[in-house]
Amino acid sequence: MSEARQRLDKWLFFARLQKSRTLAAKLVSAGKVRINREKVDNPARSIKPGDVLTITLERQVLVVRCEQPGTRRGPAVEARSLYTDLSLAKPGGDLPASSTGVNSPEHEREDGDLTDPEA
Repeated sequence: MSEARQRLDKWLFFARLQKSRTLAAKLVSAGKVRINREKVDNPARSIKPGDVLTITLERQVLVVRCEQPGTRRGPAVEARSLYTDLSLAKPGGDLPASSTGVNSPEHEREDGDLTDPEA
């Protein structure tokens, strides 16, 4: 018995991870999606239940496991049943200050002056 498979762009749209199928296809074509750690640039690539997707969005990285293929773009509750969120960041949680890079040494000059040296 073969496992159910679905196009990646279609699944991203049905799972409500992208607002439209066109945007989902552009995201994949731009190389912002990995399937099981393998970079993908073809929106027609098939995914199956159990595949782990890493999706790089503008301000976050999502790691989700596909649980089942979608049949339609239904309500959020239905869409949420298509995947399990494996991301490290918790909803509403902020990153620790040390991981943001704001206070890292490369942002300071040796004398501690933060002004632009060329100004």
